[in-house]
Amino acid sequence: MKNVKEYIEANKDRFLNELIDLLKIPSISADTAFSQDVIDAARAVEKALKEAGCDTTEICETDGYPVVFGEKIVDPKLPTVLVYGHYDVQPPDPMNLWDSPPFEPVIKKTDLHPDGAIFARGACDDKGQFYMHVKAVEYMIKEDVLPCNVKFMIEGEEEVGSDSLEAFLDKNRDKLKNDVILISDTGMIANDVPSITTGLRGLSYVEVEVTGPNRDLHSGIYGGAVPNPINILSKMIASLHDENNRITIPGFYDKVEELSPEDRALMAEAPFNVEDYKKALDIGDVYGEKGYTTPERYSIRPTLDVNGIWGGYTGEGAKTVIASKAFAKISMRLVPDQDPDEITQLFMDHFMAIAPKGVKVKVKPHHGGLPYVTPIDNIGYQAAAKAYETTFGKIAIPERGGGSIPIVALFEQILDSKIILMGFGLDSDAIHSPNEHFGIWNYLKGIETIPYFYKYYTELATQQ
Repeated sequence: MKNVKEYIEANKDRFLNELIDLLKIPSISADTAFSQDVIDAARAVEKALKEAGCDTTEICETDGYPVVFGEKIVDPKLPTVLVYGHYDVQPPDPMNLWDSPPFEPVIKKTDLHPDGAIFARGACDDKGQFYMHVKAVEYMIKEDVLPCNVKFMIEGEEEVGSDSLEAFLDKNRDKLKNDVILISDTGMIANDVPSITTGLRGLSYVEVEVTGPNRDLHSGIYGGAVPNPINILSKMIASLHDENNRITIPGFYDKVEELSPEDRALMAEAPFNVEDYKKALDIGDVYGEKGYTTPERYSIRPTLDVNGIWGGYTGEGAKTVIASKAFAKISMRLVPDQDPDEITQLFMDHFMAIAPKGVKVKVKPHHGGLPYVTPIDNIGYQAAAKAYETTFGKIAIPERGGGSIPIVALFEQILDSKIILMGFGLDSDAIHSPNEHFGIWNYLKGIETIPYFYKYYTELATQQ
């Protein structure tokens, strides 16, 4: 692997230009208006895998958007690494908050990225991160240093819950057979503080609808005499947390894993400055469940958040109206050992129960996913830790992540493999937000580090 830095330096401009071309494709899986763009992105990924040196590439149809598969088999007797990623992206809204168009990538320097960062939707989540793996494998194949077999499974529905992937996994167990699954769809603490994500929160996502009168009404004639769905929905949502910011849904915490004081003390060793955190977000103070630190609140504790709320008149000027309907989208991040189906049902039962008689309530479940924790004593984690130490010169810190990758727990259930989460993004990269970006240094550092995972994993696996 000694010449990996030379290879990156010689091909740096091409690596960046290829990623920029991929980022130009508005592969928004949540909006059917972009269906063809999602397909175009899948084709671009297959082309990239073929050009990287995969012997087999395929666009595999599913009930939704396709999965792009590729493989390079060095020797069937050697271990096999399966790389997972996704080529679909979040919607870019609100558009007016972007400093540059979300699908016209630009490179700009920032305080945290003095070498420049690529600003575009999907730059960090997840096009830039999975493309690191494509380029790392390209290097290993071209330089004839790929020590084991590699397979790619890049999907197009992660941002909408990976609804088609479970069936695809079940149907293609032999095609996807592997010894370890490698994912870069997470982050690290800082560029000078490498970390490996050892856990992800699960997810339950619902949409609620509150209906009052059978039509919009004049707020002067009817105000004060009929139920106002927006007022009522606001009160119902407010009641979902108590004065200590604990979630009030009965049974919600029954299966929550409570970490020991020793585990919490180990977590606290990771560097975190609350003043820097507040400054970066331009907030006056932190907020959350009483009795827990900010890093604990966004990693080992469950949450309930309103992601969107609307109803009535929201246009320019005034319109005195009592809306017939009000809506909200709500996500609940879950921790071991919460089950998303159980939590969704608990939410539905409670939300229906607290509705006043004057309104009708509907709860529509969307996607969900199980939480996941990977043990740090397996050889996959050990190989990742050695890889980070080799290229960063520091020991990587194990860290629980606050986000969700809904399909990860199913990988272990269906494919019987451990999942290693090697993320190279930063919390400040604004994933899911306007001005999403990914540092050029991070992108290239990922390409440099990933080949060492293959080296160390193969050495450890063949010693067993």
